[in-house]
Amino acid sequence: MFFDTEWEHAYLRMRLGPHHPRLTTVTQDPARTALYTLALHLSLVAGPLQKLARPHCPDPEQMRAIAQTHLTHTLAAS
Repeated sequence: MFFDTEWEHAYLRMRLGPHHPRLTTVTQDPARTALYTLALHLSLVAGPLQKLARPHCPDPEQMRAIAQTHLTHTLAAS
């Protein structure tokens, strides 16, 4: 599966935080990067909420924390 450079770097920026700039070798489109970052944050809100809706969620507090963190990022981006 292949994705755009911006998608990959949006994911890497989310995972690596301050260490990400060392991996950047090409110029990225800021609008596309922002869109893909938003999409990743939205998926990390939806996924934990789906797990919380199940009757036997293994760690509901962790799922709430993940959803809340990424909801905060999503709202800040809009």
